[in-house]
Amino acid sequence: MKILKTLFLFVVLFSVLFELSAGGKSENEANESGKDLPSIAYYAYASEPILDWDPSVMSSDGIIVLNNVYETLLRYDAESNELIPLLAESYSVSDDFMFWTFKIRQGVFFHDGSVLNAEDVKYSIDRTMRNQKGLSYIWDAVANIKVVDEYTVEFELYYPSPLNLVSSSGYSAFIFSSTSVTSDDSDWFSGGKECGTGPYMLQSQISGDQVVLTQFEDYWKGWEGEHFDKVIIKKITETSSRRQMLEKGDADITNGLPIEDIQALRLLDNVEIYAEKSFINAATYFNTNKEPLNNKLVRQALSYAFPYDDVIKYVLGGYGTQSAGPIPIGLWGHGSDLFQYNLDIDKAKKLLAEAGYPGGGFDLLYTYTSGDEDQKKVAELYKYELSKIGVILEIRGMPWDSQIEMAKGSEDNRQDMTMMYWWPDYVSPISWMYNLYHTEEFTLFNYSYYSNSDVDLLIEDADFISAVDVGEAADLFIQAQEIIIDDAPAIFEYDSINLWASNSSFKGYKINSAYPYVVFFYDTYRE
Repeated sequence: MKILKTLFLFVVLFSVLFELSAGGKSENEANESGKDLPSIAYYAYASEPILDWDPSVMSSDGIIVLNNVYETLLRYDAESNELIPLLAESYSVSDDFMFWTFKIRQGVFFHDGSVLNAEDVKYSIDRTMRNQKGLSYIWDAVANIKVVDEYTVEFELYYPSPLNLVSSSGYSAFIFSSTSVTSDDSDWFSGGKECGTGPYMLQSQISGDQVVLTQFEDYWKGWEGEHFDKVIIKKITETSSRRQMLEKGDADITNGLPIEDIQALRLLDNVEIYAEKSFINAATYFNTNKEPLNNKLVRQALSYAFPYDDVIKYVLGGYGTQSAGPIPIGLWGHGSDLFQYNLDIDKAKKLLAEAGYPGGGFDLLYTYTSGDEDQKKVAELYKYELSKIGVILEIRGMPWDSQIEMAKGSEDNRQDMTMMYWWPDYVSPISWMYNLYHTEEFTLFNYSYYSNSDVDLLIEDADFISAVDVGEAADLFIQAQEIIIDDAPAIFEYDSINLWASNSSFKGYKINSAYPYVVFFYDTYRE
């Protein structure tokens, strides 16, 4: 997932030299030479920085780029657990939660030079809703968007919904210029175009590999104080390479490092480690449409063969806890008393025999994201335990986009099991429950292909009342989780703790659990 100096202009033209350049180290050399060169932040990311530039559609790692290029009406602040104004200066809601009114900030420029107004807000959300792609479902409650005046927009809803949280989402809530984007299709964005209000704008990219952002001079917050002039987000798949770059000062920040690398980096004076709670959890999803995984007893048996404690101890180094169902600890709707499977080989064997598979006797394809050493180790530990019950696991590391392609492809060619992290679209259990466990006509994110009408109804009811009564909504989500856990469409592995490593000269970064893997570079600087 995812500082050059004297060489920077050369690098932009000849990207093959990219890996030869150095970050903070080069800046220091530039300062010593007396040259006034741009300050550059370097983010070494484990996967493709961005695959889709359409802010209405993007639904994966592109969050790390687009949240520096675009902005939303509000933003969730992890420290205060409150929503703070961004493109909306303020908002109000009717007593019945059916009408939400946002006052739009004045004097904000888009990167194309046009000025933000209420029409842009209406156009952006209308387009996202019409596209019905990405995470547009977050706006399903919206019946109509009305421009009240130049800087006031009103949302009328079909049913009560926490639109303040929705409008803070790191996905499908971006506001863009209606002057530049005049079509619902993604053609305008193809090849990497953007039209946001964010502090940085796109300078160049190598598709699937590298993005270079540069300051937007007319950014509404201004540029007083210390800020980076440019940002480079680069795909560095190998964890050993990311670690070495940090050690040498060639990268400013990275994540997704194995625990042994984190422990080693802690000993270095030039590296700082961040460890904070997160809303990220990991699960392995069973293909419930394929034999023998279409048998609940088989899925339960395989859940009893998973080495939960060993994964947390040896893979995470203690930086995580076993998941209690789909919703992570710390988020409302989490059920601390929900049933948890444990490693019990005898129980697994008994369930397999009951399901008609005494001694196992079948093979399964397990995919994970290549370059993610934690996922690889999880798969290897699991493979060892499965061998004890007669199940052979083929482990296959794949690029994330290839995993998605397989999961959405021909049913005959889909993987049997796939490991995946999940984090919130916005700070609500609906991000997990709707995306991963609600029936889908066409596969978007429900990679277990799970469908249960009782669960669907509980999720929908919880969503409908979440704006009015969080307590009742939480109870409904817990009821849905009880059914899901028994059906076992997934192995609920662990709730993770955010672990980041940065250059000690890289300052201002704060982990925000609502926007995992995102570095808001405007807030960062070099000391």
